[in-house]
Amino acid sequence: MTQETVTESSGNVFADLGFSPEEATILAMRAELMARLRETITEKGWTQAQAAQRLGVGQSRISDLVRGKHDKFSLDMLVTLATRAGRHVELAVA
Repeated sequence: MTQETVTESSGNVFADLGFSPEEATILAMRAELMARLRETITEKGWTQAQAAQRLGVGQSRISDLVRGKHDKFSLDMLVTLATRAGRHVELAVA
């Protein structure tokens, strides 16, 4: 039987994967905003077409969002979309 080593997470999976602290922070923020946007779309029962109309983007952008294509979205764009969706975006510096 092989013994597995378990390493406790730092709290940021991207930092754990070896990204620089700066990039890990941005990636984590983008992932969180995307998750909250997907939550909002689901909670409101919007189709991708309805979400696109309400957020002021094309349906293909919503498809990218739902599929988690984080590389297609800047942090600025995600903050804009979250605000348009009625979410309050706040930065907490620890």
